[in-house]
Amino acid sequence: MALVICLPGPGFAESCLAPSRPFLPSDSQAARDYADIIRGDFEDYIQDIQSYFRCLDGERARAFEEAREVSEDYGRFLQLVGD
Repeated sequence: MALVICLPGPGFAESCLAPSRPFLPSDSQAARDYADIIRGDFEDYIQDIQSYFRCLDGERARAFEEAREVSEDYGRFLQLVGD
């Protein structure tokens, strides 16, 4: 049962998690000392934020479609109850 709860499917919104901002030291010597690591962190961030934007776009499209379907369901409900 726990596995079913964890599986995505209809009715489950995707969780889009924003990446953490990369750390940029204010000390210029530290920035030079760790330049390779910092550069990698920034490049990783850029890739991750692009994935995040794609996730948000996908979630928006999913939610829009769900809202359309719910609106149609509500219209059918109102017809059933005579409102």
